[in-house]
Amino acid sequence: MIVYHGSGQLVDEPEIRKHHYTKDFSWGFYCTNNYKQSVRWATTRRGIPTINYYEYKEDASLNILKFEGMTEKWLDFIARCRNGEVHNYDMVEGPMADDDIWDHVRDYLNGKMSREIFMMYARFKHPTHQVSFHTLRALNTLKFLKSEVVEHDR
Repeated sequence: MIVYHGSGQLVDEPEIRKHHYTKDFSWGFYCTNNYKQSVRWATTRRGIPTINYYEYKEDASLNILKFEGMTEKWLDFIARCRNGEVHNYDMVEGPMADDDIWDHVRDYLNGKMSREIFMMYARFKHPTHQVSFHTLRALNTLKFLKSEVVEHDR
């Protein structure tokens, strides 16, 4: 399977970086199987908008958590991760809480929106995809193939 990492630079050797804030599935190296989504990621970063291509080779010995959709379990997991909790998964795969859906997640976390209302909004979101690699063993499933610079208006 081919996955993409949208960035502001060439990333031929993926790494896990701890940032000042946590993402949906905590700190990790994030990719997607959706090319258009990777373009959006690349064009919102500083630097030269670059799509990095990787071949992902499955490793059944890894501890992988996969969400098939924006479920209640997905919501609980990203809420914990966005609040700074860490987990023991090598990889996590599922939908992305993009800017639109994140506003609803924040309202849910702050008690301004019920779980039921959040799930109703989530049903109408366009599909997104992300897979995050959280350990060196997981990163070893990726083989860099190539990169390409993309235009901002693409």
